[in-house]
Amino acid sequence: MIAAEATGWLGVHYLHLLAMSFFVGGQLVVAAAVVPVERTQPDRERLRAIARRFGIGSMFALAVLLASGAAMAGHEHLWGSSVLQAKLGLVAAVLILTAVHLFWPRVHLLQVAILLASLAIVWLGLTLAH
Repeated sequence: MIAAEATGWLGVHYLHLLAMSFFVGGQLVVAAAVVPVERTQPDRERLRAIARRFGIGSMFALAVLLASGAAMAGHEHLWGSSVLQAKLGLVAAVLILTAVHLFWPRVHLLQVAILLASLAIVWLGLTLAH
């Protein structure tokens, strides 16, 4: 039987991975499916509605990621890790790029930068976990 504390931390890790899946997976879906369809069958209102929904979900996902990530870093004593510091630097970059993207949503380079930084964050997270 798993101890209650271990079960609790497993739940925190689960929430972290679920939020990451939403945030990064959503970006991949938008890049691989939504944008190509919108290019062939443009509908700005539909695209705005999708972006709005994803943006709201992403805000919640980012809040869960920040809270669960901070909790796990404290629990695992990782605050001094150079890998975690690099990951946090990229998280800050993603937050800034996302805020900028709110003001200039048609700058596609911002979307690409957010996606690439997000994928790098996932890689660093895997590095920390192993």
